[in-house]
Amino acid sequence: MTRKTPGSKSILSAQVVVLAAIGWAFISLLFFLLFSDFIPTEGFPTWYGIVTYILENVAFLGATLLCFRNWRSSQIVSGRTVWLMLGLGMLSFFIGNLILFYWEIVLGKDADVSPGDIFFLLNYFFLGIGMFLAVMTRRLNLSIAQWGTVAAIGVAGIVIAYYTSVAVPEELVGDRPSLPTSAQVSWVAPVYATAPPAEPAPAVPDAAPPADAPAVEEGAPASDGDAPGWAIAAESFLAPYAEWIALLYIVGDILLLIMATMLLLAFWGGRFSTSWRFIAAAAFSFYIADIWFNFAISYIPNYQTGALLEVFWIFSAVLVSIGAALEYDLSTRSRRTTRRRM
Repeated sequence: MTRKTPGSKSILSAQVVVLAAIGWAFISLLFFLLFSDFIPTEGFPTWYGIVTYILENVAFLGATLLCFRNWRSSQIVSGRTVWLMLGLGMLSFFIGNLILFYWEIVLGKDADVSPGDIFFLLNYFFLGIGMFLAVMTRRLNLSIAQWGTVAAIGVAGIVIAYYTSVAVPEELVGDRPSLPTSAQVSWVAPVYATAPPAEPAPAVPDAAPPADAPAVEEGAPASDGDAPGWAIAAESFLAPYAEWIALLYIVGDILLLIMATMLLLAFWGGRFSTSWRFIAAAAFSFYIADIWFNFAISYIPNYQTGALLEVFWIFSAVLVSIGAALEYDLSTRSRRTTRRRM
């Protein structure tokens, strides 16, 4: 029988993890409150985007490591596969965020889809499986009223998703440019540069464009100058699937909301319910951030990521970390107490 070393217990004890997670959430909220606008339309400075990505990625990396610690523990009560799925979900979001950071900050691109979306969608897949397995371990037996609550919340989620992502007023769609501003400039300029004048004025013989002017194809994507070829090719490959990817995000949010409700109902009482309440709260926080983002890109022209409500993504990772730490602590304490009684 292996024994835990005292050092490992003191470094990653539940109290330390909870305090660190709460501190990180407070720092993140304070940063967003001080430096973000509620409805940003003029853009954020580069340093702000870098810091927001750091705050998010550190939170999700910590949640990943704590979920994997539960997965590797043979003492965990709720099942190792559950925490493996949750850890893979946190890791998928972390990788997707790294790719999006490279896309937005390093390359300066603003595409509808990027390779990061693949990992964001995997996040929904793994989280959904993990929460479903957690609910199944409780042998869920809901009353009619509880099933009615789940159905009502599911319908509410569908309605909210419809009005924030699908039913966008035509005047907003018409006012919003079909391409980013930089893309419009690079698209329009060559038209005037290469079109021959109908009646060239004799007094201005050298009004023609310079011979070395770059020829840009009509409809070329924005800011491709310094982007590597593989990034441009990836955007071109994923662009036709943008609407399907957006639909998968909506479906993922609705399922996440339903699974979070079922988690709360399944783990309402009992010794091990506290940790899963935090996991359910994490799913609700993730849903809030996602719904806000869907609303912002649909109703706010020229929206740039980094608004205040996006801090709920950080809250979701923090809550998962707290839930994982509490589950680990309760599981290991329960086994130690059992051995003492024997």
